[in-house]
Amino acid sequence: MSEAASLLLSVRGEARRVVAPDHAQVDVTISVSRRSKPDAARAAAEGLDGLTADLAALGAVALEAGTSRHPLTWSAQSMTTYAERAHDQSTGQYQPTGQVIAAVAVVVAVRAFELLDALGAALTDRESVTVQGVTWHVDWDNPAWQLVRADAVQAAIGKGRDYAAAVGGTLRTVEHIADAGLLGGDASQFAFTGRRVVARAASRGGPEPDAPSLDPAPQELAAVIEARFTADGVSVSSSSL
Repeated sequence: MSEAASLLLSVRGEARRVVAPDHAQVDVTISVSRRSKPDAARAAAEGLDGLTADLAALGAVALEAGTSRHPLTWSAQSMTTYAERAHDQSTGQYQPTGQVIAAVAVVVAVRAFELLDALGAALTDRESVTVQGVTWHVDWDNPAWQLVRADAVQAAIGKGRDYAAAVGGTLRTVEHIADAGLLGGDASQFAFTGRRVVARAASRGGPEPDAPSLDPAPQELAAVIEARFTADGVSVSSSSL
């Protein structure tokens, strides 16, 4: 004997899209060595002034609340000083050289990708500058987010229909749609991942390399949602209860 019944279905929907990045973050360090801490700090500040002048020639402005989406911005994050040490082959230890190193961390954000080649050349032209790395990012309001989230919802609906059909029923209503984890699952959320590109400037006394490679890296957007549906017409066998 069997009867038609209703059933609550809980599923997860996932979707991915590969899109072009909106901006790049270039992490830069200005590092100088001098006999004293004040001299090192002064030289690092002069190096920062020189670098920002080069960036201004490319149209860069300082990062502020109103310039976050300017084509090219820069911001000085911090300055640190520490005793320079060199490897002593006789002892195997790193011993102070008597010099002090001052380092300034600078972040350059690029939205006008046509400036990337000129930016790379400007960074490698300065001996005290090292490009620590380049990361690519997609804005939170990029229209592709809406598309990939809609894809995830459709994937959940398709999965729910498959489950309902497997027991002879059809989907009737949507009970819940939520970010992953909000309906009692794990804490997975909408996310995006990107390939990290690392470039370095010439070391002192070393050969001059070409400008760093700053080719935009495609970004993968991944949306994960959870959904609950009510299915009608489910065939339930009394012998299986």
